[in-house]
Amino acid sequence: MDAYARLLADLTEAGALDEAWRGAFGRARRSAFVPETVWAADDASPTGYRRLTRADDPVGWWALVNADDVVVTQLDDGVGEDADDADGGSGGRGADVPVATSSASMPSLVATMLRHLDVTDGHTVLDIGTGTGWTSALLSARVGDGNVTTVEVDPRIASGAAKRLAAAGFAPRCVVGDGLAGWPSKAPYDRIHSTAAVRSVPRAWIEQTRPGGVVVTPWGTPYANAGLLRLVTGERGGESYGRFVADVSFMWMRSERPPPMTGAAEPRSPKAPDPSDPLGLPDPLGLPDSPGRSEIDPTSRWRTCTPPSPSGCASPACGTPTPGTTPNRRAPSGCGSRTVRVPGPP
Repeated sequence: MDAYARLLADLTEAGALDEAWRGAFGRARRSAFVPETVWAADDASPTGYRRLTRADDPVGWWALVNADDVVVTQLDDGVGEDADDADGGSGGRGADVPVATSSASMPSLVATMLRHLDVTDGHTVLDIGTGTGWTSALLSARVGDGNVTTVEVDPRIASGAAKRLAAAGFAPRCVVGDGLAGWPSKAPYDRIHSTAAVRSVPRAWIEQTRPGGVVVTPWGTPYANAGLLRLVTGERGGESYGRFVADVSFMWMRSERPPPMTGAAEPRSPKAPDPSDPLGLPDPLGLPDSPGRSEIDPTSRWRTCTPPSPSGCASPACGTPTPGTTPNRRAPSGCGSRTVRVPGPP
């Protein structure tokens, strides 16, 4: 049994990978979609990363690829990526510490998200955030190339993913564009799957999903990026509804990234407790529009109803601080127990 087969066996034994997806994970091996050059975490480096290539360190590359861990594939949106920098810095925005801006997600988390997507044969799927192309390949293996459309905002990432998909024998529809707008020309979809965090569910996603369809996306606020939402779309004019089903942390949609923190944070007045909101989750209706989102109607934002009992929490890590979030802020508690509703299109 090779390392990847052992990984799939471990995921199956742990309950992360079910039999419905086991065949797709076997057909679309992760190694076929991880670029030759990746960025490995390195505490000894002043940048926190070191450049790792398959040619120079095949043992290290394969160890990363076949582990249940994230593999960083781009820093600082690829600025300076072609530079020969032995320290693993990417040029970036001139910051001392580069920021990871694209990655191959943890296999266990990929399997969890796809399980919550709940696809069946013949379903059409919009995959937002192509990245390496691995999730698009898994979806293609499960429902067929012709039923999968994948959107990527970064042209260089999209080009690399398309080449890897073709080389591995998969042919989903690959699109370069802003995932927040979806891809209306092939709508409606039965499922929408996003691998980038949003502050609010775009109206376009709801409009482009069939009634009774499912949207699975990471969600966060400028202070905490830690909730995986599974939203079921309603009839046109009706409400869509869903729950947080896992505690996750994903990279942001590029236009939704919180601004970098500089200096000390300004003090804020504490918000008065809301008796109808015992879980204390930030209200997405109160978030300001982010750049490039002025065309989104404010009514497309989430509206919360009274949470049921928190006994349905799906993750043992619910309520714990999430790596990569702003220090001293806790992730939203009660994942799997918080109901959210979104007004439907008029």
